[in-house]
Amino acid sequence: MKIFAIADLHFDSQKEKPMNVFGDNWINHEEKIIENWKRVVSEDDLVLVPGDISWAVKLNEVIEDLLKIDKLPGIKIIGKGNHDYWWSTSNKLDKLNLRTIKFLKNNSYEFNGVSVCGTRGWDTMEEHTDVKSNEKIYLRELNRLRISIECAERNGNKIIVMLHYPPFNSVGLPNEFFQILKEFKTDICIYGHLHGEDGHKNVKEGLIEQIQFHCVSSDYMDFKLKRIM
Repeated sequence: MKIFAIADLHFDSQKEKPMNVFGDNWINHEEKIIENWKRVVSEDDLVLVPGDISWAVKLNEVIEDLLKIDKLPGIKIIGKGNHDYWWSTSNKLDKLNLRTIKFLKNNSYEFNGVSVCGTRGWDTMEEHTDVKSNEKIYLRELNRLRISIECAERNGNKIIVMLHYPPFNSVGLPNEFFQILKEFKTDICIYGHLHGEDGHKNVKEGLIEQIQFHCVSSDYMDFKLKRIM
């Protein structure tokens, strides 16, 4: 089993959010992602998708995008991004009866000696003018990360954490999400969310305090999946 990752698919079956407003490299980005996906992923591989799956707003609007992903090779674990407004309760997501997609929500999944955990994450507090309202979200996401990792099997499994937001602040310093990763001896952390030149200059990757970090924003990787294990 190989493990791949890609974030920020930004699929749009509703055809309401053309991504090329963010740059010409986004032209036909769905086709680029799907073509590479089919070329490198086998049916028994695992694909981690940490958020910003679709521009859909309601659950009934996201079905076409999720079915498109469901038909692609591999088992997929999907997390929530800041633009996944369609995201719903675990019960409603499970009732979609998707064949190859599992949703990460206050839980973890085990595959061949690997535990996959995670949550959306959030911007660090100093990056918000409205600290009070954002603090509630920030603390909730920290708690969700802790719950997810605590669900994981610890009997020798490698721990992979999926976050949508990077676990660093705007000047590249580790934030409290990083501290939880370190506390639980996480092996690998993947994240997305960072786009364009302004975002990509804040990417931090490599081995940092014994944790291997990968930025897997789709445009950062030229819309190709990254093999992480």
